Amino acid sequence: MIVVRFKVRCQPEQAEHAMAAFREVVAASRPLPGVVSFDIGLDIADPNSFIATEVFADRAALERQEALPEVQRTIALLEHVVAAAPEATIFEVSSSAPWGG
Repeated sequence: MIVVRFKVRCQPEQAEHAMAAFREVVAASRPLPGVVSFDIGLDIADPNSFIATEVFADRAALERQEALPEVQRTIALLEHVVAAAPEATIFEVSSSAPWGG
């Protein structure tokens, strides 16, 4: 399993534009085979920052998601709306279990 955490801080006047692009990415990503979970939300401490938590069954699923046209458009858009360099970490997880179960 692959888990990706991605955080980006947008210029205040561009945050709504970025949010619209992220909505498209979420809608296109969630139904893909091998996408276990895909969420993007606002950082409650900074309304101009977005945090994505993406869970994929394997590297192939991650690559399928990254190849989506919505993702490619959003990556191109980020070059124009970010206020700081994005942070990204990929975790390779060997096991998981439901919490509290």
